[in-house]
Amino acid sequence: MPPKKYRLKPASANASSSLDMESEDISLETTVRTTDDVSSSDEQRGGSEKVTRQFIERKELLHTIQLLKIDLSQKNLLLDNMKADYMSKVEELEERLNDALHLKQVLALRLDSQLKVAQEDNRKQQSLHKREMEAVLARQQQLEEMNHRLCQSAGEVRTSFRDLDLSQDKYQELRNLPDDKISVQEYVAMRFYEAVTPLRSQVAQLSVKTDSLTEELDTNRTQMRGLMDSYEEERRIRTDLELRCQRLTLELADTKQHIQEGDYRRDNYPSIKRERDNFEAEIKDLTRRFETLDVTHTAVSKERNTLNKEVATLQQSVTLLQKDKEYLHRQNMELNVRLAQEEERLQRLQVQLDDTKKAREDTYERYVASRDQYKSEYEDKLRDELENIRLKTSQELENLQRSSREMYERENRDASMSPPTQLFQQLQLGTDSQVAELSAQAQLYALEAERAVMVKEENAAALAQCQRECEKQQKKLELLTEEFYKLQTSSEKRSSELRTQNAEQASRLETYEHLEQELDQVTIQAAEIEDEEEAERVLFSYGYGANVPTTARRRLKQSVHLARRVLQLERQNTSLRRELDSHRLKSEQASEQLSAANQLLEQTQQPYSYLVESVKQRDAQIRALKDTISLLEDSVSSLRTERTTLQQVKNNMAADLERLLNSREELAIMKQVLVRMCPKDRDTLNLDQGTRTIVGISTTGEKQLCGGSRSSKTTGGDWLNKSQVTVLVSI
Repeated sequence: MPPKKYRLKPASANASSSLDMESEDISLETTVRTTDDVSSSDEQRGGSEKVTRQFIERKELLHTIQLLKIDLSQKNLLLDNMKADYMSKVEELEERLNDALHLKQVLALRLDSQLKVAQEDNRKQQSLHKREMEAVLARQQQLEEMNHRLCQSAGEVRTSFRDLDLSQDKYQELRNLPDDKISVQEYVAMRFYEAVTPLRSQVAQLSVKTDSLTEELDTNRTQMRGLMDSYEEERRIRTDLELRCQRLTLELADTKQHIQEGDYRRDNYPSIKRERDNFEAEIKDLTRRFETLDVTHTAVSKERNTLNKEVATLQQSVTLLQKDKEYLHRQNMELNVRLAQEEERLQRLQVQLDDTKKAREDTYERYVASRDQYKSEYEDKLRDELENIRLKTSQELENLQRSSREMYERENRDASMSPPTQLFQQLQLGTDSQVAELSAQAQLYALEAERAVMVKEENAAALAQCQRECEKQQKKLELLTEEFYKLQTSSEKRSSELRTQNAEQASRLETYEHLEQELDQVTIQAAEIEDEEEAERVLFSYGYGANVPTTARRRLKQSVHLARRVLQLERQNTSLRRELDSHRLKSEQASEQLSAANQLLEQTQQPYSYLVESVKQRDAQIRALKDTISLLEDSVSSLRTERTTLQQVKNNMAADLERLLNSREELAIMKQVLVRMCPKDRDTLNLDQGTRTIVGISTTGEKQLCGGSRSSKTTGGDWLNKSQVTVLVSI
């Protein structure tokens, strides 16, 4: 709680209090003076009363001045405490600055070392790349020479492999002969015959299939035409039926009139029922035909989609097999680089966490030591001042009691002639003195209680601040630990994923490299051998003539055959695609006609349903647009609020900087004002009013300090600046 405001009474109030003190002191004595001293007391009564009243007023003013001095000492103690707090904060900021500079130097050294290591790694990699390029160039030259030789041998083989067409009889004769007696041209012709005959059979089968498909298409076309004709006939029949329905509705209206009139229902009810049954049977037949047409249309569209998907998958498989190796190699390199970066980041975060823990412990120890020191100093000063005040007040009370006793004796001498007035005055003086003593004691007790409350509040505020800082540090520590554990778990997961991916990619790369090595070895061995027969034997030894496709050579041969077959199938696919496109256009036209007819039917049956559905769709679109507009408006409002908050924070920071810059001048002005407020006898009342304003201002400053520490967590400098400004305004 803030200290209370002590207000001085005016001159009349001071006079009444002095009379109360006199009456209290007089009531303590009950002695009566003799008749010898009555005359002297009558002569000196007026002068003694004036002297004692002035003396009492002076004592009261001195007492108020001492109270003001106590308040000033309390203010000085508060200022000293604030100065010590600011000095500790400045030291903390300097320590933080030194720590930041040290971190900057350490990071600069790390950066230099990492740059040196990276430069060395780049140099090593460049040297390795140069060596690899030289090896690749040498290998390329060797391969070019081998390619030139193989081209020459290929030209010779082409000249020998011109006429490779064989009849079936000749193929049987060559097959019965042993391999040693057969020439290379005959052997190649046999293999060519073996490879071509199944393809020719497949071509014949495919041609038969195409013929059958064309026939089916023709039949489907004829069926479609028949269905369209039947559909048109049914449409005409339906229009006739609708006309008949309209006529029947009119007849129904007439029949209703006849029913109202009388006996028409008995005569024509069975005929109308028969016609209704006939119409229902016709409608059922039409719906069945329409369902069959829909089923056939969906089946044709599904077959077309499946054929398109198969063609697309075949085209994509060829490109994916070529790009798989390059993609896996690049991905492996990227994953290795990411793993190294994540490990470095983990180490940095661990070092930062250790530094924050050490800094938190140091700040807490410093705060506890400074708090205990300031508390002990403040308590010692308060005790000394209270003892001095008690001694002074006891001395003044003794002096006042003596003076009051003397005045009481004089008044007893003077008032011996009038006993009722004397009794009245004695009673009045006794009551006034008791009231004055009780008020003085109450003021002393109030001062002591207020001081104790102030000490308690300061201790409570310091304890609350300590608890808040501890809670803040604990929250920060918890957040840091959570982030550390999250990063650790994520890094572990990422590292495990990267390891598994690396293992998978390494296994794939090993298989690819093994296949490439086999191909390279086979081609090198076949190229080094000059004799063609021995080269063929080498190829046969690696599975060229085997039935099971186990080696790379066999796979290459099969890939060549498959490529030829794929080309043929693509040609057939292009022709079939064109036909499919034409059929698609026709089917789309038919479907459009069907949809138009269905819409016409729906419009004829339900004329208002289409309009209602369109209106509903537009309403739904309008609602969606309104929702998007509201979302955008919310985002704009949130951005505006953020902008305003940021501007307020900026303005507050600028004001704090200006206050910190002007704090020195304000402190100098406060010192001058406090020096001028020294106690003087003639200006005591003015001093009393000034101190009242200062006490009120100090209480407002403390309230502002408490409110600021709870709400916005501002620093002590803001409160000091506010209290200084209010003191200047009051002066």
